[in-house]
Amino acid sequence: MKNKAAAVIGAGIAGLATAIRLANKGFSVDVFESNTYPGGKLSQLQLGAYRFDAGPSLFTLPQQVEDLFELSGYKAEDYFQYRRLPLSCRYFYEDGTILHGYADTDKFVEEISQKTGAKKEDVQQHIRHSARLYSLLADLFMHRSLHNWGTWLSFKSLKAYLNLPRLNIFRSMHSANAARLKAPKAVQLFNRYATYNGSNPYQAPATLNIIPHLEMGIGAYMPVGGMHAITQSLYELAQRLGVTFHFNSPISQILTEGDRVKGLLTNGAEHPFNVVVSNADLLHTYRKLLPNHKAPERLLRQPKSSSALIFYWGIKKGFPELDLHNIFFSEDYEQEFRHIFEEKTVWHDPTVYINITSKYEKGDAPEGCENWFTMINVPHNSGQDWDTLIATARQNILKKLSRILKIDIEPLIEEEGILDPRTIESKTSSAFGALYGNSSNSRYAAFLRHANKSSTLKGLYFCGGSVHPGGGIPLCLLSAKITAGMVKSF
Repeated sequence: MKNKAAAVIGAGIAGLATAIRLANKGFSVDVFESNTYPGGKLSQLQLGAYRFDAGPSLFTLPQQVEDLFELSGYKAEDYFQYRRLPLSCRYFYEDGTILHGYADTDKFVEEISQKTGAKKEDVQQHIRHSARLYSLLADLFMHRSLHNWGTWLSFKSLKAYLNLPRLNIFRSMHSANAARLKAPKAVQLFNRYATYNGSNPYQAPATLNIIPHLEMGIGAYMPVGGMHAITQSLYELAQRLGVTFHFNSPISQILTEGDRVKGLLTNGAEHPFNVVVSNADLLHTYRKLLPNHKAPERLLRQPKSSSALIFYWGIKKGFPELDLHNIFFSEDYEQEFRHIFEEKTVWHDPTVYINITSKYEKGDAPEGCENWFTMINVPHNSGQDWDTLIATARQNILKKLSRILKIDIEPLIEEEGILDPRTIESKTSSAFGALYGNSSNSRYAAFLRHANKSSTLKGLYFCGGSVHPGGGIPLCLLSAKITAGMVKSF
């Protein structure tokens, strides 16, 4: 066995990025994926003449993708292109109010103030506060390991300590938003950013107000070719670097000897490796792949994030009033989140998100038609009667959209696919179908994510949305960076 041979379990976005980084460190890398395709949740779906990005639909921090090409000696723009969106999202309220999420911050502030009644200076201050949080906390919580003493002794950490009173760590996201913005529509707009990591704004700490800066300050983007272009470009880059992919290769066990890993068991065959990086969900890794190894039960028992119910609809009509990203708000946001996180069910008036990539990628739908990725937030799978919940939610979504758009939507659907927490769980091995691993509904949540390196098994590392720093494309790419930086040859 070569000392610089590494295995990556899972070809999700973090697994691909880790493989690329390890190849650049001189490792011979093999990636084992149970599906027939790379990307994990960041995959695509074809229904008739309609193409859909199957999973994540918002792209921020594009530099994290570009870094992988530059690290590998390639010009990113030769292999991966994207554009900044002039409008990040359109927001629809039941009373007919429509907010346009302009990329121009001053213009967006004016829009929020005029249409929600929030004071312009309060909105400006809130956006500046989000930027301040990012400046103070991003390096600490996103770019470094929280399990390394050097992180906590750095100058940037000291700066964060000195600003603790301004971080609102003891308030909920909602309470901080309501205190500053006051206008209910504006509060709801900023509360929604909790859903970016599957959390509840009425419970999650106000430090999550760092999230709006990613979209409002740094920008929202659209890859040329759709979100799946991220997966495809990184997969092709990994292959150019000599990474070997094994599809249809579910891992049965991580093999160990004493206090270190020694390889993998897949399809009845043993493969020796001194370095193994698991991009699989943390709970799956310990329960299924390390059955004889003591698991970190406290971490595995942490409350899970929300999940999603997605309808992929091929719509035989164009809607000029819609954009790439669209939100149709619930009239009672607090009830919606209470049902998701406490009742473990679906509120009858859910907030509906519609992503329409054909607004930019004309080939994603026939002429005059649109591909609607229609999603609501739902609880993770805990044994609910999903067939009944899905049927009821479908009718409630159609009623809501038909009411606000003033046209009967159901007759316009000519293609349909469905993704629910059960299929998310089965396709991606995400525990209970939770999209982001553990929830962030506690001020301690960041500290209750698993480290990127095993403390008990030499040669075992972790990346992806269920470990530090968390879920979503940017954080998964950063987890790969943190993890690969720790890996050593033996």
